[in-house]
Amino acid sequence: MRKSLRVAALATLCTVTGAVLHGTVATADQDRPRATAEPHNIGLLVGEIDAYYGATKGADGVWKSSPDSPYAKDLARIQAKAKKDIKKAARRADHGHRHGKKPAVVLDVDDTALLSFDYEKSTNYTYNNDSWDEYVKEAKRPAVFGMPELVAYAKRKGVEVFFLTGLAESQRQGAVTNLARAGYATPLDRAHVFTKDKANPPAYLSHCATPAAWKCDTVQFKEGTRKHIESTGYDIVGSFGDQVSDLAGGYADKTYKLPNPTYFVG
Repeated sequence: MRKSLRVAALATLCTVTGAVLHGTVATADQDRPRATAEPHNIGLLVGEIDAYYGATKGADGVWKSSPDSPYAKDLARIQAKAKKDIKKAARRADHGHRHGKKPAVVLDVDDTALLSFDYEKSTNYTYNNDSWDEYVKEAKRPAVFGMPELVAYAKRKGVEVFFLTGLAESQRQGAVTNLARAGYATPLDRAHVFTKDKANPPAYLSHCATPAAWKCDTVQFKEGTRKHIESTGYDIVGSFGDQVSDLAGGYADKTYKLPNPTYFVG
C-alpha cells in the first residue's frame, strides 16, 4: 500500500533518505511510525524535501529535481558502488563462477527508474488512485538521475536488465513508453518488464494470488518474481528500489536502496 507524505514521511525521512543496503535489507519495522513527542512540522518537512531534491518548476509547469542537489549526489554515490559491484559480478560470470547462470539486475520503476517528484509536488504529496493512473499513462516522467547510464553500463558488461514494478498491468503501456522516452535502451517486452497482473496472476505467485483473489503484498510479489527470474537461468547480482519492500525477501546477491522521502510502500 502506498501512503502519502502526510501519513508516512515523518516516520521515514531519516531512515530512507540516502540509504543504501548491500547484500541485506532492513526490516519493515524501521519504517513504521512510532509514538513520539510532537512530530516534525509538516510544513518545514516539505521545505526540507524541496531543498533535498533542489526543486525547480520549469516553464512547462513540471517540477524537476536539480542535477546538483543532495538527492542527485546521494544517487551518484550509490550508483558508483553499484557499478563496481556489477563489474566484479560480470567478471566472475566470465570466469564461470556462476554455474552457467547469466548475471542480471532488477530495477523497480517508480522513483527508481522514473522520477515522480512532479506528481508529488503537484498533488501536495497526497496520493489518489485516479490521478496517479492518469499521470502514469501520460508517460512524461524523467529518468531518475544516472539510472539509464547504470543500465547501459550493466548491458555493456553482459548483464541482463529487468524491471519489476507494482504498477498494474493496465499501466504497462504507460510505463514501457515512459521508460523508452527516458532513455532506457534495453528490451522492454513482457519478458523484461513485470507488472502486477491481478486478473491473470502468473503461476509462480500461486501461493498468494489467483484470478479470484490477489493476496500478495509488495514483498511477496517482488520476492516471488525475482525467484522466477532466477529460475529461468539468471543470477540477480543487484536489485534496485526506493522502498524497503522493493528489496526484501532475497533472490538478489546485493540490494541498493535509492533515496525517496516522499512516500512509503509497505
